[in-house]
Amino acid sequence: MFPGGEDMQQLLAHAQQLQEQLMVAQEQLAKTVFTGTAGGGLVTARVSGAGELVGLDIDPQAADPEDTETLADLVIAAVRDANHAAKEAKAHALGPLAEGLGGFGGLTEPGGGVLGPGASGR
Repeated sequence: MFPGGEDMQQLLAHAQQLQEQLMVAQEQLAKTVFTGTAGGGLVTARVSGAGELVGLDIDPQAADPEDTETLADLVIAAVRDANHAAKEAKAHALGPLAEGLGGFGGLTEPGGGVLGPGASGR
């Protein structure tokens, strides 16, 4: 018996169940699209939960040929905003599951982030 009255079989079964739930949640998040904006909506970026840029909308007002640097900054800001939304959703969805697995094989990154399947954290 382990402290708390659980035997090793129960502990391992619980860990496996949490790991399966974590993988399902990761797959669902990877398919979700997150939106970010910049410049008061002049630039809108869409990224997948896996971090892939899947869409970018630029209002013609933002496309000044004399000032491409500002447009580039707006694109970067919109993509960062979308990635931030995806990161927050991941932390909210995966955090409780990963915390339950924290003692099993280091399934969380040193900074508290969640590692994907096969990730090493190095």
